[in-house]
Amino acid sequence: MEKLYYSISEVAEMFNINQSNLRYWEKEFKQLKPKRNKGNTRFYTKEDIQVIKNIIHLVEDKKLTLDGAKQQLSQKKESVEKQQELVERLKLIRLELTSILKEIE
Repeated sequence: MEKLYYSISEVAEMFNINQSNLRYWEKEFKQLKPKRNKGNTRFYTKEDIQVIKNIIHLVEDKKLTLDGAKQQLSQKKESVEKQQELVERLKLIRLELTSILKEIE
């Protein structure tokens, strides 16, 4: 069963990034707006996590600057999400093929 909300530490661990990156991205990307409780603790939804995946895809895989990533997310959000999903699937296929190759050898 998936959770509805994730803490900043869980999300940072999920993507192997610093919590400070998430806080910074929150200021830079209008699409990233985690919910907060009365104690001002951040809670990330599945939608927030998708935005983070998109940012990571644009910055790490496509080698865009943060300004470039902001522009892409603003203009072509659906396209970015599809590309990011495709890259994830291809990475999984690569892992499976590598595993099969090791078994054959």
